[in-house]
Amino acid sequence: MKSFKNIIKYALNYKVYALLNIVFNILAVIFELLSMLLFVPFLNILFEQSTITISEKPDFSFSKDYFEAYFNYTASQYIEDDNKIKVLLFVCVLVGVMFLLKNLFRYGAMFFIAVLRTGVVRDMRNELHTKLLSLPLLFYSEEKKGDIISRVTTDVQEVEWSILNSLELMFKEPISVTLSLVVMIGMNPKLTLFSLILLPTSGFIIGRVGKSLKKTSGKLQSQMGELLSSVEESLGGLRIIKAFHAEKTVDRKFQTLNQDYTDLHLKMMRKRDSASPLSEFLGSTVMVTLAYYGGSLVLDGESNFNGGEFIGYIIIFARLLSPIKAISSAYSIIQKGAASAERIDELIKAENNIKEIENPKSLSSFTNNIHYKNVSFGYTNELVLNEIDINIEKGKTIALVGESGGGKSTFADLLPRFYDVTSGSIEIDGVNIKDLKLDNLRSFIGVVTQESILFNDTIFNNISFGSENATKEQVIEAAKIANAHEFISQLENGYETNIGDRGSKLSGGQRQRLSIARAVLKNPPILILDEATSALDTESEKLVQDALFKLMQNRTSIVIAHRLSTIQNADEIIVLQQGKIAERGTHAELINREGIYKRLSDLQTFSN
Repeated sequence: MKSFKNIIKYALNYKVYALLNIVFNILAVIFELLSMLLFVPFLNILFEQSTITISEKPDFSFSKDYFEAYFNYTASQYIEDDNKIKVLLFVCVLVGVMFLLKNLFRYGAMFFIAVLRTGVVRDMRNELHTKLLSLPLLFYSEEKKGDIISRVTTDVQEVEWSILNSLELMFKEPISVTLSLVVMIGMNPKLTLFSLILLPTSGFIIGRVGKSLKKTSGKLQSQMGELLSSVEESLGGLRIIKAFHAEKTVDRKFQTLNQDYTDLHLKMMRKRDSASPLSEFLGSTVMVTLAYYGGSLVLDGESNFNGGEFIGYIIIFARLLSPIKAISSAYSIIQKGAASAERIDELIKAENNIKEIENPKSLSSFTNNIHYKNVSFGYTNELVLNEIDINIEKGKTIALVGESGGGKSTFADLLPRFYDVTSGSIEIDGVNIKDLKLDNLRSFIGVVTQESILFNDTIFNNISFGSENATKEQVIEAAKIANAHEFISQLENGYETNIGDRGSKLSGGQRQRLSIARAVLKNPPILILDEATSALDTESEKLVQDALFKLMQNRTSIVIAHRLSTIQNADEIIVLQQGKIAERGTHAELINREGIYKRLSDLQTFSN
């Protein structure tokens, strides 16, 4: 089972704890079997088939006769006469001690396996989160957020409760079965062979149930991903849902998905719950058949197998059924968790096409230019950018304009390698960005987007995000440059104010100024401004525009803008149309050319 092997990969980091668990489980099983075997000599005394008085210590041999004789010899040291009441008391006290030791070792086994279980889940979540951060943006454009969240939460939890919970059984129960079989073979090999012929039949039937359970569980976890996606979309679009009075429509869609999930869950539970009673019935059938066959051996008197030994054998066999049943149930549960393990493994093994070369270079500074050399890019087979060749000298401001879908944002996203070019290359100071370390490349670039990406944290932590050693004075200075210090100072807790989910406690202009302050603090030589003022009112736009002007001083800037009034002072304006450069020049040059840019400018002037 491939998915089970993947879980074992994590468990190998805790092999010492796994080994201790196995050792303690072996000791627990040994003392449990001893407590049961202690009744065999006593049963023989009850049936008056042996005497307990042995004065000489028997010679060692690995046989049931030796162990029985040694027990009688030991008991004779403490018991005078042949008093069966004293024998009963001796056996009961000894059995109590055995069970005490058994449970102490059982607790020790669980104590150590708990470290393995919790550690594996932690490592799995850590690896998943690291993977999510490393995957390119293209991956998320093809996946549902809810499904990804489901894999990190419910799928990992399913692995914990299914596979890891059963992992301890897979360590313990085979040990119990093996030692029980050794004892049973020592007591009666012929009867044990007969039982081994019967047991595989029940195991085969349980295995069929487990295989069906895995298939249903896989569908269930996928449906949970759909359910979480629906919830995530509802929360993200709550304002629009209420504005268009679509609560009933959205709720109806969710209830349909929820009913599908419930139906699948019910189907899975019925299959899972059938495993335990089915295995118990099959085990009972095996034991009844064995009781008949073993009883006939005793009654025939042909074998050296008396009534006391037969009852002791049945006790141990009944004890054997419990771990076999646990193994079969664990197999079914593992099959259920295997579907979740496979979904987790798919995410961990998702291809990351944004890779560093074997020995990447690092730039110590940005000194000359950025060159897009015949760059083409497409998310699929259709190109979004086609043969783009632009040279951006240090300290210059380049503005990108054009219709929506023309490739402006894609042009900017290629520079920090959010995506990789399909053909051509992008060079910084003559070095292909694919040859640079990713963290080195991105350390030169600051980004301010149309949608302010803020976190549910304090203002201080949002501004200092990515700048771990930033001081309070540096944060305040950055806020002042971004025209944010004044409104921050008026808040009750100042820079320690929590701004809520995505900065929901602040206005759009305030959020944007915090994003600018964050870029100021990073102090990058290259700046990308992606429609940073398009969603603001006039007053907020003026404050943000002033902050952006301060930010852009002495920096190389790539500005994407719909409002042409904000880019009139750019050193060069690039007009993109259907992924190609349609026009380029200064504002005055493009106006005089009376082409696409002039038409866009006239339309905005008319609309204002």
